[in-house]
Amino acid sequence: MFGVVLWSDSDENQAVIWCEDHGDLAFCRNRDLRGELTLDAGDWVQFDLATDQQHRYAHNPRLIAEGLYPDLADKLNSVVQEPGCPVQADDEPAADILPFSRVGHGATRTARADCV
Repeated sequence: MFGVVLWSDSDENQAVIWCEDHGDLAFCRNRDLRGELTLDAGDWVQFDLATDQQHRYAHNPRLIAEGLYPDLADKLNSVVQEPGCPVQADDEPAADILPFSRVGHGATRTARADCV
């Protein structure tokens, strides 16, 4: 699995990684970060993913590119969205107006997501 480090603590050798599958975040604990590897926010890493109960853990992390996405955590933190509306780039509407008809009724209705 690949991911980007969102947060790290070099004193405690811990990190939180946003995974390429956009699933739950993966935690990288001190026993998985050897002294020779230091992860910083924005680093692109590859790791083995394991699930323990309801948490995901990054094991055997390998640095692919240092500081590739240094402001990703800040960008994610600054996103404000209405409940139930997907995030869109550049403040674009979350959905287009899509007509659909009910089967067998011939009625046409308009579906609209009013996310601003």
